[in-house]
Amino acid sequence: MKKSLRLGAAVALAATASLTLASCGFGGGNGGGDDAAGKTTLDLLVPSYSDNTQGLWEDVISGFEEENPDITVNLEVQSWDNLESVIATKIQGGEAPDIYNGGPFAGFAADGLLYPAEEVVSADTYSDFQESFLANAEVEGTAYALPFIASARALFVNNALLEQAGVTAPPTNWDELLDAATKVSALGGGIAGYGMPLGSEEAQAEAAVWLWGGGGTFGDESEITIDDPSNLPGAEQIKKMIDAGATQADPGSTDRSPLMDIFVQGQIGMQVGLPPTVGQIEENNPELDYSIVPIPTQDGGPFTLGVMDQLMAFQNDGDKQEAITAFLDYFYSADVYVPWVQAEGFLPVTKSGAEQLSGEEALAPFLEVLPDAQFYPSTNPKWSAADGAFKALFGQLQTKPAQDVLTEIQAQVDAG
Repeated sequence: MKKSLRLGAAVALAATASLTLASCGFGGGNGGGDDAAGKTTLDLLVPSYSDNTQGLWEDVISGFEEENPDITVNLEVQSWDNLESVIATKIQGGEAPDIYNGGPFAGFAADGLLYPAEEVVSADTYSDFQESFLANAEVEGTAYALPFIASARALFVNNALLEQAGVTAPPTNWDELLDAATKVSALGGGIAGYGMPLGSEEAQAEAAVWLWGGGGTFGDESEITIDDPSNLPGAEQIKKMIDAGATQADPGSTDRSPLMDIFVQGQIGMQVGLPPTVGQIEENNPELDYSIVPIPTQDGGPFTLGVMDQLMAFQNDGDKQEAITAFLDYFYSADVYVPWVQAEGFLPVTKSGAEQLSGEEALAPFLEVLPDAQFYPSTNPKWSAADGAFKALFGQLQTKPAQDVLTEIQAQVDAG
């Protein structure tokens, strides 16, 4: 999630290891173990969702350490682009963090590296999670990760640009979307009808929007199916949008975050966005005339991409289970957790959190589509490879036949 949700961000280790090795230490002199004074040190590795992320975690840690003076928490914040290579390097070096906030986790569970989720939170905390989110964190019936934050996608529409282009209503299906986006692009002046981010930042998300919107699938816990006939309509529709000039220039190398900045500036007619986009608009262009509607699909049926990031606890040397449980129970308490979620603009995964935020008007469009959410098959150990393959290869749709791109992605997944 922000990024996704960024809710998964895999990068190729071979391409980035040389850049991240120097930054992989937590800075704690005791390597995360118990120090001579009897304190327990927990290493916490997290991604940056926004410029506020580090400060938010520092506030949580400060409050926790005040209540638990025998536990110290070492925080390391990484960019989403580096996160997957950093965690891989740490594991290879025998320095896995005690608590990790990330996306794909099933591979860690398959290797026996993680505590079962029920063993690192109290029964009260465990029962407070939304059942559907908790089920999405299971491998063969056991949850090895804790739901952290969730998000849904929706279509942000620049009402003024659509009106100028003669489009009377937001699109609900692909034909309407292509027509509307083409008309908006025809306004000229650098305006794009639809923001199509196929770059490496979050290509898997834009792929899901289109492939699943056409009835496709990425597979399930047992099999990853990218080169599937059901995915071809969505991939071909992307090419149709690009070839019609309905998107921004060079979509194959455009990342979502900078593209959304352009939407906020009023230069894009429509783009799929996340709940934090609402706050971004309020901060940077409060006069923007926009609306939020469901994502158009091939047949106009309901759909959204749901994304859920997780917290997971690694079974490292030393008895830290009690300290990990203390930290996670503290974090998920409503008075701590809800302000964190609100500040980052995501959806809570706990029942108590949802109850506290139920009156937030800005979240309403996303909460309404959440029941129709589909999720990445993140419990499949090969999902991490699929995530990386999308980031590396999906942008080639701009220049290659759709079927060839799907075949290449599948081949990389199968070889991973």
